[in-house]
Amino acid sequence: MSATSHNSTAWEGFWRDAPAGEGEVFWDAAPALAVARHLPFFAEHFDPALPVVDLGCGNGTQTRFLAEHFPRAIGIDVSASAIDRARREDPEGVAEFRQADAADADQIRALHDDVGDANVYVRGVLHQCAPEERPRIVANIAHLLGKRGRLFLVELSEDAKGVLMSLAQRPEGPPAKVRAIFSHGIAPAEMADGVIPDLLAGHGLETTGSGRLPLITTETRPDGTPVEIPTNWLVARPRVA
Repeated sequence: MSATSHNSTAWEGFWRDAPAGEGEVFWDAAPALAVARHLPFFAEHFDPALPVVDLGCGNGTQTRFLAEHFPRAIGIDVSASAIDRARREDPEGVAEFRQADAADADQIRALHDDVGDANVYVRGVLHQCAPEERPRIVANIAHLLGKRGRLFLVELSEDAKGVLMSLAQRPEGPPAKVRAIFSHGIAPAEMADGVIPDLLAGHGLETTGSGRLPLITTETRPDGTPVEIPTNWLVARPRVA
């Protein structure tokens, strides 16, 4: 999870310093608790013959799952350290990983020139981006989709702020995984629930499905249950003229 240039230095530092190993990063839940839960919502919309791009792939945990369901899965991330880690954690090369800035039109055009129309999976990227970057990212996603691709996007909902604040304000201080995010200058920007559908519509994308599903993190509450962050998901396609 990290895809754009406005805080690329912060993301590079985060992934460079993040401990290795499963579950060491706040949002790096096992696929069974993340992309596998999303799959039923987008499987019927995605053309199974097309490749899928995992935009903001981080260390590639979810990308490797996508590679089991699509002929070609490409994870992209702005952080070189994240991509290096993704490749090391995929020694059999089931997925592909490339360093790319999702807000850079030239880089995304080059990717589309290589893979053609693609399905795009986005999990928790836009809320981390500067507001002025979001339209560029959505425009680039639309370019990747072309005519045949479809988008599945999941982002923190407005009421996620309360959950995150409760973690940050624990009497004993925020958990180590949350503290690591803030210590690198990464903080989720507030984003109203209606922003994303409006952005997509403004770039020729039509929402065909939506819902709510919690993002299960690798952090636990005092009773041992996982911390869940409220999210909204949607499926979109290029608008038919």
